[in-house]
Amino acid sequence: MRVTRPMLALTGAVAALALAGCGSGGHEDGVPPTAAGSLEHLAAEARCEPNMQTDADTIRQALCGKGDEKYVLATFATDRGQREWLDTAKDYGGYYLVGRKWVAVGEEDTVTALRSTLGGTMEEGSEHMNPGGSHNRGGHHG
Repeated sequence: MRVTRPMLALTGAVAALALAGCGSGGHEDGVPPTAAGSLEHLAAEARCEPNMQTDADTIRQALCGKGDEKYVLATFATDRGQREWLDTAKDYGGYYLVGRKWVAVGEEDTVTALRSTLGGTMEEGSEHMNPGGSHNRGGHHG
């Protein structure tokens, strides 16, 4: 992964969501290779000044965003911890951008736009909590 800008000095915390999975090494459909690294590194790549909410050994989570485009960014100590967190979180609906040991959660448009910077795989939460989501159209984001 190339580093294109210096790490930002973070005064807040970053909300990070992590989900097990890896992106492809190529640029399919304009999606860059999946980013990796610490919460601070991911936030810097996304040009976010994170507002830290949780800073524990197993998960670090912060809020990011500009204006109405807010999202949660989370990083996890293990792939298993990420998968368990994601399996529970998806019961509440929402849209999830998943990388290896990190997750971003937010509105569909916000998370889709973030994918052009961080790569990753799109996942969607439970259909009964996502009125009008792709589950209701019989489709699914890939």
